[in-house]
Amino acid sequence: MLYLPYAVTAKNGAGIMDKKQEYFDQIGDALDKDLTAEDLERLNHIIDKIQISEGLWVCDLGCGTGVLFDILRRRVGQKGYIVGVDFAPRVAQRARRNFPFHNIGVIEARASALPFKDGNFDLVISFAAFAHFSHKDESIHQAFHILKPGGRLIILHLAGRAELERIHHEVGGPVQGDILPDRDHLAEMFHRSHFKRFELTETQNLYLAVGFKD
Repeated sequence: MLYLPYAVTAKNGAGIMDKKQEYFDQIGDALDKDLTAEDLERLNHIIDKIQISEGLWVCDLGCGTGVLFDILRRRVGQKGYIVGVDFAPRVAQRARRNFPFHNIGVIEARASALPFKDGNFDLVISFAAFAHFSHKDESIHQAFHILKPGGRLIILHLAGRAELERIHHEVGGPVQGDILPDRDHLAEMFHRSHFKRFELTETQNLYLAVGFKD
């Protein structure tokens, strides 16, 4: 069984939460309500296409309050395991309260500094979070290391780059400058992290990147 270091917290070098952490902690209660029924239907359809099979070990990077947990749990079954990772303490605590199941664990950590050994997971998925990662390159590198051979990294947003940039600009504050990389930039990051290959599907209302590890 994977050891989950619940004492791990995602703080900066001074031991003080940064503004983005504070922002997501403050809006944590609203995160559950952001997705519409139509969004959830689309999300289920996309996850079906990703083909997550029973027994897989999945790491959910930037899990928030656990919006993906139920979708993933129904697919990995009792033999699978889901570990959610979020850098905002109150958000991670809410995810734990929402999903007190034996095959779901949640830790507080940054996607760029994961406290796992190499080769723990079959799948790493980041839904509606990658744009907010301060160190995207290192987050992809970390995902590569915790994946088993043959594993996949999935980056998913229900909006394309231009639309997400517009939304974040309107929201303002700590997320105002949070954007998604274009195809060439993202391909470079996957290549530097030694993924075997990379695919990106992007439309006005979808950003879906998949990296495949040897």
